[in-house]
Amino acid sequence: MSLSIGDVYKIARLARLGMTEQEAEEAHTQLLSIFSLIAEMQAVDTTGILPMSHAQDLTQRLREDVVTEKDQRELFQSTTSHIKNGLYLVPQVIE
Repeated sequence: MSLSIGDVYKIARLARLGMTEQEAEEAHTQLLSIFSLIAEMQAVDTTGILPMSHAQDLTQRLREDVVTEKDQRELFQSTTSHIKNGLYLVPQVIE
């Protein structure tokens, strides 16, 4: 993909970035190297290779899904009188 310096300025304007001429030139060089790497990776023949979610065959160790804390809802709600149907009442902040 070809990318001009004008494209870099357009991208910077869309992203609301103020760029000096030197910064734009550096970004242009970096973006061209990124596009070059992408083109190089797209040129690799991947027929017959199954997609993977991770480069290594890893499994995540999971713990048992059990309740470890006791229900303290009544204790927490006993500190305020602004409760209705088990829910905290708060002032309206958006009209």
